[in-house]
Order: sequence, then structure tokens, then C-alpha cells
Amino acid sequence: MQNMQQIQTALTRLLGISTPIVLAPMGAVVSPEMAAAVTLAGGFGFLGAALATSVQIKQRIQAVRKILGAVPEAPLPIGVGVIGWCLDKTELGEDPLIPTILAERPKAIWLAFGDNLGRYVKTVREYDANRNFRTLIFVIVNSVEDATKAANVWGVDVLVAQGIESGGHGGSKAPTLSILLTAILRVIPQNGPVVIGAGGIATGAQIASLLTTGASGVALGTRFLFTHEAQYSAASKEVLLAAGIHSTERSMAFDEVNRTMGWPRDIDGRAIANKIMDDLKEGISLKERMERHDSGKENGEKDRLVVWAGMAVGLTDQLKCTADVVKELHEETLEFLKRAASLIPAS
Repeated sequence: MQNMQQIQTALTRLLGISTPIVLAPMGAVVSPEMAAAVTLAGGFGFLGAALATSVQIKQRIQAVRKILGAVPEAPLPIGVGVIGWCLDKTELGEDPLIPTILAERPKAIWLAFGDNLGRYVKTVREYDANRNFRTLIFVIVNSVEDATKAANVWGVDVLVAQGIESGGHGGSKAPTLSILLTAILRVIPQNGPVVIGAGGIATGAQIASLLTTGASGVALGTRFLFTHEAQYSAASKEVLLAAGIHSTERSMAFDEVNRTMGWPRDIDGRAIANKIMDDLKEGISLKERMERHDSGKENGEKDRLVVWAGMAVGLTDQLKCTADVVKELHEETLEFLKRAASLIPAS
């Protein structure tokens, strides 16, 4: 982000970036082009491994490397997100993800949603101990207890405080982001992990508010779905554009019809509330709900699509290039930070 005023926080210093904006690793939705664009615009892009094979995620990472013009073996200024319960299946099998990811030298890895995340933090640290490179570790936390364990026991680098407003998967019992962030910042020491916020963030005004609360940055998912680079279908993007601030619900019903069950206890997903939720509330059997979902998908219908999105979905109403989104968020954040500063009279 050349020729633009930087925002300096613990996160920007840690990552060497110009704006405290992180692209959340949204599985197959994040294209290599999107992750690279966020980084090139001054933020920090993440790819999402989700249910990808090691070959698939390697191809995505190398695609980013090509876009960024990073030579082979050079550290790559993006991160890769992995899901804990999926790692429980892959890392003991013939196609482990973590070694493949770390061999590509991304600057960070993001761990979320599993009962054994501490084990994978240890795996990353042990891998790095045998080379001259240290991978930064991000971990999603949905409670103060999660945060203190990740900070004091696992020794992670960045805590992603994820509020109940968040789209996609998250803690079903998490408080709102403002409450969660405040509570976590009270117990995490200044020399501890960097703390950033996630959930329901779509504007620079919100980012400025979180920075003044004490967050060092933000992770955005839903806001970046409204981009040309997002790998949502055209139909899904039409659903997003038509959505309002009351358009989402949290439920496992979306995963049930999507055949993506396996999430840990107290983790569910927020998506656009549509006929998938109507079917559930009518007491229709899971078998029939799946059949209706499949039939609607095959027929090109939009009212039973699984469209993951957070509560901030209603704050955006047009598609833009990813780089423009980062630029606009950064400029708006600066504007509101200056407004906040103006509330204090000059001495």
C-alpha cells in the first residue's frame, strides 16, 4: 500500500504489513488470487485448506507464489488455515497436510476447531526446530478459557477472538465480539500473543472501534465474499447481495444437508437462513432435507443453497475487486481513528 498512511499495531509489526486487515481462511472460497490481492494491498492473506488434499493445497500455495513473484524456497507472505478435526484424520494417514504446508514456507498457519489443537501447535514447532524458519501460529478462540490455554500452554503468536456474529463455523456459545475481545484483553498480558477480532466486521468504522478497544487487527471473511475473486458461485453471490442484517442463522442444519458433519461439540455454522432452515423447523426428516437440498442444487434453485455468511452480510451491497476492498477499509479506518482522536481537546 504505497503512498498511503500506515496503521501501526502489534499485528502489523509482527507480519510486516501496512494495514491490520487479515483475510480469514475460508476453505475453497478463498482463491489464490484473493489471498495474493489482500497481501499486495497491504494486508495479510490466508488460504484455507479445509477438506483439500495435500496436493491441492500445495497447488494453491504455489499459485499464490507465482502471483506474488516469490522465488521457490523464499518465505511466502501469506498464511494457510487448517481445521483441527480434519487434521485428526489426515495427519495420521498417508497424506498429512501440515508437513506439506510448512515445506512451502508460508509466513503463518491458522488452527481452528478441534480438540487436539495443542498437538498441532507442537507439530509446527517441532518442524520449525529443524530449519532456520519460524512459522507464526494463529488460533481461533471463542472463550477466555480457550484464549488463556492457547496463550499460556501452547504459546501461540496470534489469538483470533471470534464472536458469535461470525459467518461460517464458530463457537455456538461464544459471546458477541465486543464482549469476548474485552474479556480476553483483560487476561492476556502485553507481552503475550497478539489479539485480533473476528465476527460481524464489514466497515472501517468497526475496525477503528476494535482497534481503540485494544485489538491489534481484524480478520474478515464475509466482507471478502463480495469480491470478484471469491470462489462462491454467481447464484451464491446473488443471495449475498440480496441479504440483510437479519438474514443469517446459526445451525448444524446447513452441515447436515451439505454432508460436512464432524465438527467438535459447541461448534456450529452461520449461513443465510433459507428453506434449509424452514425444512428443519417443519420437522422434516434428515433424509428428505438432504434430498430437497440436492434437488434444489441440481435444478439451479437458490433457496436451498448453503451460503455461509456472518451477520455483517447486510452491510455490503455490491461486488468489488479484493484490492479495492482492502484500500477502502483502510482509508475508512484511518478516517474514524482520526475522528476518535479529535474527541480529545488539544492541551
